[in-house]
Amino acid sequence: MLEMSLGPGELVLRAAVIYLFMFVAFRFIGKKHTGELAPFDLIVLLIVSETVQNAMIGQDKSLVGGLISAATLFAIAQSMNWLSWHSKRMSRYLEGTPKIIVSHGERLKSVMEREKVTLAELMEALRHNGTANISDVRFAVLENDGRISVIKR
Repeated sequence: MLEMSLGPGELVLRAAVIYLFMFVAFRFIGKKHTGELAPFDLIVLLIVSETVQNAMIGQDKSLVGGLISAATLFAIAQSMNWLSWHSKRMSRYLEGTPKIIVSHGERLKSVMEREKVTLAELMEALRHNGTANISDVRFAVLENDGRISVIKR
């Protein structure tokens, strides 16, 4: 239970590489909020977590190895939070920037396509904000967390 088959340095390196790979992959997938994932997106997320588990800890099944890997992931996450907090440039890189998807009643199709926001998702956000028509919107902004903020005319 406590005997490790890999060294602590290798476990830290493996966890860091997997974290960075997953961060980059999910950063480029899009901004949808976890609660807004389609069923197939959720299935991919679950399978990916199972797939990278062995790459992260190899054949090490020890308690200590799992704790080292988990501590590495928490440390990297805290480091990313610290970087985002202390550097506006890093924050933009790590978290992205909000994107305007409706401007003065006109939806910006190219931005919506690039950010993978469907018309149905936009219309749902408008309804949640008490607006039934795109022409009644001054701006709609896709926020970093996947929500759509609506500013009415």
